[in-house]
This record gives sequence, C-alpha cells and structure tokens, in this order.
Amino acid sequence: MPELQLRRPSNSELVISCGAVDLATYVFIPPATRSEAPKPYLHPLRTLSGAPLTGFRPWDHRWHKGLQMTWSHVSGQNFWGGPTFSPETDYQWRDNLGTIEHDGFPGLSASPDRISLGEALTWRNSAGERWLSEQRETVFSSVDVQEQSWQLDFTTELTNVSDRSLDLGSPTTHGRANAGYTGFFWRGPRSWTGCSILGPEGADGEAMMGASAPWIALAGQNDELDGGATIVALAGTSSSAVPLKWFVRSEPFAALAPSPAFDEEITLAPGESLRLQHRYVFVDRICERDDIERIAKGASL
Repeated sequence: MPELQLRRPSNSELVISCGAVDLATYVFIPPATRSEAPKPYLHPLRTLSGAPLTGFRPWDHRWHKGLQMTWSHVSGQNFWGGPTFSPETDYQWRDNLGTIEHDGFPGLSASPDRISLGEALTWRNSAGERWLSEQRETVFSSVDVQEQSWQLDFTTELTNVSDRSLDLGSPTTHGRANAGYTGFFWRGPRSWTGCSILGPEGADGEAMMGASAPWIALAGQNDELDGGATIVALAGTSSSAVPLKWFVRSEPFAALAPSPAFDEEITLAPGESLRLQHRYVFVDRICERDDIERIAKGASL
C-alpha cells in the first residue's frame, strides 16, 4: 500500500504526496493581489495517477484557485475576490475586499495513512479589522489502490470576533438567482467543462443547482493523461439552521460548493460560531452511477 508523505518545500506551502505523485499542494501564504482577496488554497489536486483535478486563476475569474474556503458576502465585505454583486448595480469592483490570513499550524500530524493539517486563521475586512477567527482541519486519508481513490476531509469553525453581528450570505441572498456560491469552493480544470453531474435518486444535471442533497458527483475528462476522473462530494454538516445547498455547474466551467448560505443568510452574533464539515472522494476513473452511489454510501459522514 503506498504511503502518504508530507513535506514543506517553502515557507508558504505544504505538499502531500502518495508514492511518486503529489496529491495536493496547500498554499497557506498566497502570493495574490488584493483584487483576488488573498486566502489559502489547495492547488493542484491530483488523482492517484497524477491527473489534474483543479483549475487555477482562469482568465474569467482570477480569484478562483483550486479548492478553497471563502465567502462572497459578509456584511458588505467580499472575501471571495473580484467584483461584488448588488441588485442595483450588478457586479461592480468595490473597496471591500477582505483577506484570510494563516496564523499557524497548531495541530499538524502525519502518518503513512493519514495527514492532518490543523490550522488557525484570521479573516480581516478591507480596513484590516479582525472579523472572524477560524480553526480548520484538512485531512488527507483513505488511499485505496483497488478503488483508485483518496479522501479529503475539511472541518472548520468560524467565530465572530468583531463587536457587531455579521451576516454571511451570497449573491443569491442579495437578489441574483442561482448564484449561491460561498463556502468550500472547487474550480475544475478546463477539460471538465461540460462534465457530468449526478445526484441521489436519479437526479442529474444542473437541476442540482440549489438542491439540498447528501452528496453530488462530477465526472470529467483529463487533460495531460488519458481517461477521466470522478469527484464524489458529501455535503456533510452545518451547525446553522440554514440548510446546506449545492452550488454546482458544468457550463461555462465546472464548479462546486456545498454552500452554507445559498439563498438564506446566516447571522453570527459577537462570539458566536459556525461549524462546517465536508468530505470529498477523488476517484481515478469515470464512475457509473452504481459505483458513485456505493462510494457515497461508504464515505458517508
């Protein structure tokens, strides 16, 4: 069984590898411009054979970077990057871009079958004020050579450390239909444009946009290597009464997020916390529905 390994090639990134393949690079101090709302991100992500699973700084949205925790509307601030939506002006660039800063790894551990990145972070608004503290854990595990898969678990707790209530929303909560993007957001490679979208009980396609479902799967073709891959994403849990709903599309590009505030805002009072847990399984082949349902059942949280 190939073993997981953790290395730190620089003071700004960690690399998780399995055998000769770098499965994930975590850039925790990003070299990003202010317009991209700097924040940590995972890119590239790869299958066990090395096929690419993420896109990075595409020309249409430079602030889309692999897989990253982010939020588009927080009491007038934009931690997503790019322009901000309002019903009066549509998307406009504003001086409201926040940053998510890495404070340290208080819980870093590595074994041959599990690597855990326990991290502390601070969310600062455009004026540099501390609005949210975050404790997150990103776990890489469950390498399965027979299944050709590996698993990523993401758990986070966001705590309001400001002196005001914070409203966490999305463009949809501000009036734009089917634009509930926020939270743990994945941007797919260009080759995944037009990829298949499958959900439980025979659901499929972009009808899954805004759906509340325990899991969703995307299957797309590879560039660089022959064949394709499948991502089985489990929505997981939220401590909020607002239900998790999927932001998902395959056109004009592939994107996915278990949105915590798709069409309803979450309000955090000072000192209050929001806890989220998600799980993604990356499979090194195009899976049929039966396979996907079996994998989703086996990986359920």
